[in-house]
Amino acid sequence: MKFNRTRAVAWMLLAALIGVARADVVMDWNARADAIATDKRLLSPVHGRALAMMHVAMFEAVNAIERRYVPYRLKLVADRNTSGEAAAAMAAHDVLVALYPDQQSGLDTLLSETLQHVPEGAAKERGLILGKKAAEGILELRASDGAEAAEAYRPVTQPGVYVPTTLPVGSTVSGYTPWVMTSAAQFRPAPPPALNSDTWTRDLNEIREIGGLSSKTRSAEQTDIGKFWFLTGARTYNPIVQQVAQHRKMNLLDCARLYALASMAGEDAYIAVFDAKYAFNFWRPVTAIRNADQGGNAATPRDATWLPLGDTPMHPEYPCAHCITSAAVASVLRGVVGDDVGEITLTSPTAPGVVRRWTRLDDYRDEVSNARIWAGFHYRFSTVVGKEMGAKIGELTVATQLKARK
Repeated sequence: MKFNRTRAVAWMLLAALIGVARADVVMDWNARADAIATDKRLLSPVHGRALAMMHVAMFEAVNAIERRYVPYRLKLVADRNTSGEAAAAMAAHDVLVALYPDQQSGLDTLLSETLQHVPEGAAKERGLILGKKAAEGILELRASDGAEAAEAYRPVTQPGVYVPTTLPVGSTVSGYTPWVMTSAAQFRPAPPPALNSDTWTRDLNEIREIGGLSSKTRSAEQTDIGKFWFLTGARTYNPIVQQVAQHRKMNLLDCARLYALASMAGEDAYIAVFDAKYAFNFWRPVTAIRNADQGGNAATPRDATWLPLGDTPMHPEYPCAHCITSAAVASVLRGVVGDDVGEITLTSPTAPGVVRRWTRLDDYRDEVSNARIWAGFHYRFSTVVGKEMGAKIGELTVATQLKARK
């Protein structure tokens, strides 16, 4: 009996050193990926792809040790006496080095700093080997996922007629292989409303009044919020995922899982929304308002000099991309942790000094949608459709991916 108690204590101490690793490692590598995206000025879908690859690799590595969840695609086998922290760090490192080889020096430094927290020994060595295998597996899985397709957008014009020569972005994103969806068009919505419909009349007139650069009806707070959400992509929702994980005091595996689910849903949201955008090719408010006299609707008057609050994103209007990603991530967070998310705070480099706070995920999601109207970028019907699409993608992700083992 004494031997058994001694052995039990030894196992508990070993678990303390190996199994209960720092969840911070996930957040540290996420922060580095975000920083690289900022420095390189990566488009949101490109950054989102990298994040999904990195976070799924981290999850696969750590989950292979604890085996509490169904893996995404990899079939990794690991000794339970393996360092999850070393495995996660190595997986993240190798994915990012493969994607950004010019960043290897800084990534090597971060890896060394991370591994300082891991005791030397067999568990650490096994973790490094496991992390490499996870990275290799995800990189192989996504090697031909369509991300390398050459941009070939064809500007709409007639022979000899000038059109602006800045090409739109994201035209190839619908060709990316989804992480969760069966196809890019799985949640493609109905077409935008007809130009003589009540919905079109209402929403175009709304954005002309409240979304213009010189609007007299938009409040100071609405202007701040509109500018706040000029920042788009994962750098807006990753801090929210982090705060939820910290509020719920998640361990390494659960934190890795949350980031992986949010990243997959966020990237699939981009794939779905760009599929719809280029399928419908619907005009932005700045175009519609300046050409309203050509729409055959006397209730939508033309304003020849109208400008939005900010610079209109360079891709078709319908549906709202910022809306779909925020709704997808909010849906994942709700599906994983429920409504207990604590107080979420966020700042934005596009609105210095402004701090936004929420205790409800719906309030965060709805603010993003309103902000795109107040900025003059999206009609209200487009934000509604974007939120609906995002919710479906988030729900599908939680329902089908990385589920708890029975």
